[in-house]
Amino acid sequence: MNAAEARSAPQPELAAIANLLRDARTVVVLTGAGISTDSGIPDFRGPNGVWTKDPAAEKAADIAYYVNDPELRAQAWQNRLRSEIWQAEPNAGHRALAELEQRVRFDALLTQNIDGLHHAAGSSAALIVELHGNVREAKCLGCDWRGPMSETLRRVRAGETDPRCIECGGVLKSATVSFGESLVATDLERAIEVSRACDLFLAVGTSLGVYPANSMPTLALRHGARFAVMNAEPTPFDSYADAVVRTPLGEALPALVALL
Repeated sequence: MNAAEARSAPQPELAAIANLLRDARTVVVLTGAGISTDSGIPDFRGPNGVWTKDPAAEKAADIAYYVNDPELRAQAWQNRLRSEIWQAEPNAGHRALAELEQRVRFDALLTQNIDGLHHAAGSSAALIVELHGNVREAKCLGCDWRGPMSETLRRVRAGETDPRCIECGGVLKSATVSFGESLVATDLERAIEVSRACDLFLAVGTSLGVYPANSMPTLALRHGARFAVMNAEPTPFDSYADAVVRTPLGEALPALVALL
């Protein structure tokens, strides 16, 4: 085998995941921040993560701090205005997952991400479960009001440092799930159901360090599913995996699809 052939040959772990996908009747994929870093969206807990570099920034993701600190909320709104998320486009990893669902039987694409890039890449909306909500909407913490985030950001640009709900005057935030908030019950129930029923659970770009998303692989394993991990950094679940791939997702996921 020459050097070019060696580079193009699939690594054994990637080939193993391809075999697991071929054999599975139902597949559940869980994605985390690692799949979106190639789109210019930094992760949170990686070596160069937002919270790794600035632990104080994690406070804005804690509902107790957010509700009780107007200055923190004002800064959070400015951060939303400047967020890389508004310019982000799906990358090769997102597109590969969208293609993968055409080749194997997907039960669900569970994601911890709030960026909407799986939708933009063409993954089926019926399969996507956004466990941590999304940034496309703003929500009120005092009533059931929700509206497009773009409209609330327009108010911030116009000078409202801490915009309030147009219905009840309550505190607004993005329609994401902060620490201290419960996941949407229907989303959590669906995630639990598909994790229990799948033949293969594939964790992609997630540290598997956040509950309850990190309980889904446990449910799958307890009910007899095979399990694989594709993530740049080690996870607490690697020792339970049938295969672990460390190759960057923008390379590994298209290569995986090409093997099917």
